[in-house]
Amino acid sequence: MRVVIQRVSKASVAVEEKMISSIGNGMLVLAGFEHADTVDDLDWISAKIINLRIFNDEQGVMNLSVKDTGGEILLVSQFTLHAATKKGNRPSYIRAAPPGIAVPLYKKFIEKITEQLGKAIGTGIFGADMKVELLNDGPVTIIMDSKNREF
Repeated sequence: MRVVIQRVSKASVAVEEKMISSIGNGMLVLAGFEHADTVDDLDWISAKIINLRIFNDEQGVMNLSVKDTGGEILLVSQFTLHAATKKGNRPSYIRAAPPGIAVPLYKKFIEKITEQLGKAIGTGIFGADMKVELLNDGPVTIIMDSKNREF
C-alpha cells in the first residue's frame, strides 16, 4: 500500500463538477492499493497517518498530529501511485490491485482512519474521474509505502 500525505489548509474532491467532499485544516491522503496488501498494511499506515507529527505547535515546530489539532482528513483512492515507469514512457499499472481487491481494502481503510481519528472523514469515489483541489500548507508532502517501511 502506498500513500501520499499532504498537509493542507483546505482540500476538496469533485465528481462530474459536483463537490462530494471538502475539508479545512488537515490532511489530504491519496491511497493506492496493490495485490499483496493485507489488513496489516492498513493497520500500519492508518496508525502512521493519525500519529504523524506534521502540524505546528505553539513554537512553530512540527510536533502535533492531525488528531492533536482536531484536523480533518480527506481520503482519495489513486491507483496511479503504483505506476511502474522502468520500461518505456507509458506507465504500467500491473501492481495496482483490481477493484475486487482494492474496493474492500479502501472501505476498510476508511473505517480504520475514521475509528482512529474519532470522527468522520471525507472521501472520494473509488474509480471515479475525480477533480481534487488542495492548498498544500508548508508545503508538507510525505510518501509512505507499507512494503518499504523505511522509505
